[in-house]
Amino acid sequence: MRLSAQRVGSGSWAPRARTCSKYAPSALHTPYTLRAHPHTPHGPLTNSSETQVGSSDSPHISTSPATAAADLAQLADLLAPHNYRLAYENWCWSTHAPTWKAVWQIVQKVDRPNVGLCLDTFQTAGAEWTDPTTASGLVEDYPGGKDALESAFRKSLRELAATVPKEKIYFLQISDAYRLSEPLEIEVDGQGLRPRGRWSHDFRPMPFDGGYLPVVEVTRAVLGTGFRGWFSMEIFDGGRDGKGKEYDLAEFARKAMESHRRLLDECAEG
Repeated sequence: MRLSAQRVGSGSWAPRARTCSKYAPSALHTPYTLRAHPHTPHGPLTNSSETQVGSSDSPHISTSPATAAADLAQLADLLAPHNYRLAYENWCWSTHAPTWKAVWQIVQKVDRPNVGLCLDTFQTAGAEWTDPTTASGLVEDYPGGKDALESAFRKSLRELAATVPKEKIYFLQISDAYRLSEPLEIEVDGQGLRPRGRWSHDFRPMPFDGGYLPVVEVTRAVLGTGFRGWFSMEIFDGGRDGKGKEYDLAEFARKAMESHRRLLDECAEG
């Protein structure tokens, strides 16, 4: 289940649905998944004017940042006449751009006014700090051990806050993740998903609901850029066992709003 929070007025937020579509023009080297975001304030086109592109986990594509940038530039030029913006997101299990810094470097190479970033608390922490295949849930093979890992991640967040222009962040996706009682197998599964991909699909609760990621720290770093734009509550919560849960949508939306307010409060306290 996915629920997003959309800014609808000064200080006002409401749940919204997100539509999904596939786009695979033959001229592009990389298969992308695009998501259209309805009712954004950048102009109408079938009630949508912003498109999200995730860095691909396809095993057979080019890993060249220059190739990815050229593909995205081509797509951005197709979208521009329709007043579409393109938000590029790192997937922490991607074959070529798993970190916020990797996608930011590609966006800089693209160099188009309608191309920016979708940042994500899960993807940011998932790429650099966590590992669902270990008992601790953290990257355990980092040189220098846990203290070095923590130091490197804090440095990465400081760099994000200091180097990414606020106007190049189009929106921020919010979710936490469960620490798994049984670590995932390292191997790719029958559907071609890597461990972090499987983790992402089923084990992502909202903040303050049983997860362990540094969601506040990541959000604070994004706000540290000066960003004051859109937040999206992106939840894939199948429960701690990943087998699925029953939801009452109204209650879920209320709980998501409470989580969002608490997140902003804790960011402000820092």
